Amino acid sequence: MRITDLLKACSVELNGTPQTKEETIKQMVALMEKGGNVTDVEKYKAGVFAREEEGTTGIGEGIAIPHAKTDAVNAPGLAAMVIPAGVDYDALDGQPVDLVFLIAAPNTEDNIHLDVLSKLSVLLMNEEFTEALRNAETVEEFMGIINDADEKEAGIDERLAGEGTAAEEETRGKVKILAVTSCPTGIAHTYMAAEGIEKAAKAKDCAVKVETRGSGGAKNVLTSKEIEEADGIIVAADAQVPMDRFDGKKVIVCQVS
Repeated sequence: MRITDLLKACSVELNGTPQTKEETIKQMVALMEKGGNVTDVEKYKAGVFAREEEGTTGIGEGIAIPHAKTDAVNAPGLAAMVIPAGVDYDALDGQPVDLVFLIAAPNTEDNIHLDVLSKLSVLLMNEEFTEALRNAETVEEFMGIINDADEKEAGIDERLAGEGTAAEEETRGKVKILAVTSCPTGIAHTYMAAEGIEKAAKAKDCAVKVETRGSGGAKNVLTSKEIEEADGIIVAADAQVPMDRFDGKKVIVCQVS
């Protein structure tokens, strides 16, 4: 499954003009409705607003990823909007948001779509990718940019697993950091936090492995040996994470944002 399998052209708006965060979400839900992914629009909208109450999905750098997982959704879907003038979205960095992706996830055990959504979440941390989306002149160009990036980039779990299985020679002498990321719905922030930690660790030339605990369950799970050898552990989570395994280790606990 590709990202554009979940994003229909009718659910993309390149010249959005909402004036508030509330208007933005309402307009995004209307775009999602056009794609036919929602059976109960009001219930889905309520779910999106409820997620915002748990913490803003305006992640900074002009990007917001509102989302809801609910039985008001009959099939996973995406909607996208570029807002050239920007909008105050209560983002983490206090800056206006001009690129929004709305996620609709069904409340089912079939989680095949989660890998796709996690990959999009991570792609949105790539400045070249997001800038290209902002500058797209047509919906076709917008979709093409996403397709090209989707084809070139590995998924977050695949990349993080590669980090965790790096040869001992590559990590010898380096500070070894482990991390666990998890958010209430386990769709977007779980994977963005993982990507953020991976990037920061690489910038400091540290060895890193991140366990993600999203809607699809725990992936890239930390082993007892890795925990024993770790110099420190970061738990970035707004959801329950098994902590007993870290007894005796240096641990930093923070919100997933």
